[in-house]
Amino acid sequence: MKRTFSVLAALLGAASAFAASPAAKPNILFILADDLGQMDIGAFNPKTFYETPNINALAKRGMKFTQGYAACSVCSPTRGNIMTGKYPPRFGITNFIPGGRTGKLLPAPNAGQLPLAEVTIAESLRDAGYATFFAGKWHLGGAGFMPKDQGFTAEPSGDTGPKPAAKSPDAKADAGAIDPKSDPKRTDLITQEAVKFIEQNKSRPFFAYLPFNAPHVPIGARADLVAKWQEKAKQAPTDAWGQERANQVRLVQNNAVYAAMLEQFDAGVGRVLAALDKHGLTEKTIVVFMSDNGGLATAEGHPTSNLPLRAGKGWPYEGGVREPLIVVAPGVTKPGTTCDSPVISTDFYPTLLQLAGLPLKPAQHLDGVSFVPLLRGETMQRGKPLFWHYPHYANQGGAPNGVIRDGDWKLIEWYEDGALELYNIARDISEKTNLAAQQPERGKELHAKLIAWRKEVGALMPTPNPEFDPAKEPQSKGGGKGGKGGGNKKEAAK
Repeated sequence: MKRTFSVLAALLGAASAFAASPAAKPNILFILADDLGQMDIGAFNPKTFYETPNINALAKRGMKFTQGYAACSVCSPTRGNIMTGKYPPRFGITNFIPGGRTGKLLPAPNAGQLPLAEVTIAESLRDAGYATFFAGKWHLGGAGFMPKDQGFTAEPSGDTGPKPAAKSPDAKADAGAIDPKSDPKRTDLITQEAVKFIEQNKSRPFFAYLPFNAPHVPIGARADLVAKWQEKAKQAPTDAWGQERANQVRLVQNNAVYAAMLEQFDAGVGRVLAALDKHGLTEKTIVVFMSDNGGLATAEGHPTSNLPLRAGKGWPYEGGVREPLIVVAPGVTKPGTTCDSPVISTDFYPTLLQLAGLPLKPAQHLDGVSFVPLLRGETMQRGKPLFWHYPHYANQGGAPNGVIRDGDWKLIEWYEDGALELYNIARDISEKTNLAAQQPERGKELHAKLIAWRKEVGALMPTPNPEFDPAKEPQSKGGGKGGKGGGNKKEAAK
């Protein structure tokens, strides 16, 4: 009997040791698109003009979130938010880096890098024994503030982000033998490096973060794909336009080059997922797919439409912040499920830690809420609203604003004149009916919560611009009408 118990204890001890070993931890693959609209993806919009079979197949393997939000309508704040689990005002990046447009107001200060004091999700996973890998677009600082300085121990030998200027301190030669002319967004290069990393780390837990450059402008793709889509576009609806303040907004999807770029991007996603399958890692790997902000619909070529979502990148409306979010967590998520509960990019940090079986770090991911219960198919009470703070002028026409989403209600405050917009998102997904005048008490209550939150996170506000000339640039007005939210200072898109 003693021998039986000894053998049993030894077996249980071995099983416990295996469960605690690094090899038992799930891998994590995080794919981030750049300016991809929710309505661009077939899994979210069966009527889309574009073809994304690999991303659609990913959605069938896991959970699709119909109300997955980015923490900002432009890139850098969301990227920092994913890394830190904090709202952007807490780490000082509230616009893309460098930002700087002016208008009736001077924008709030915007940090040029993610502070090294922040303990990123990459650092937490690295310290827990994960191999950490980055390839793609960082956009959270230059020399001294690069991925290798924030917890990523493996990076490709060549630069896989947007082509840096020749004198940039982080300029590097391209890696691999991919012809840049056939890979203008470096999609194939990022894919190639990710596949190599998976091959080299198939026997240990890894966190691979792949922030692709597509489909950010300038749009471009392989010549044969462009030719294919130019032929298909002949059968697409002709251009149709609406108005968002002084900006035209595209109402149809028919851009052949954008479609070709998405096909090349989708194929890259497929090759990375195939690499997991090849090495028997599919059932051992958590996959997150999302975009950093909404699709570009109001400026810089207007390549896509986000309808029925309003506006797009650079705007506080749903088209600017509602994303195509998919999470696959083997053994946790039921394949082919859909979740309608709102979640935000702030939540990834604690969610991934919990899925990895690691202790949460509430002092770091201060604003994030783990949505593992939702992944299990359970109900979850978030307990607090969602917030956005954008004290800047967007290249795409949006003006300084703040937003709160509390339950089904969403309030937008325009900082130039204090105008408020109130929408019931459950009933009015296109944000057509401003209910602020009809429900002033609700608007007042939500506005008070928004102001209190700004104070809590130390949000910096824009200030009056003494050099603003309304004769040169019409003032932006709240309420979705009026002048241009651009400003007197021109600036290249980032």
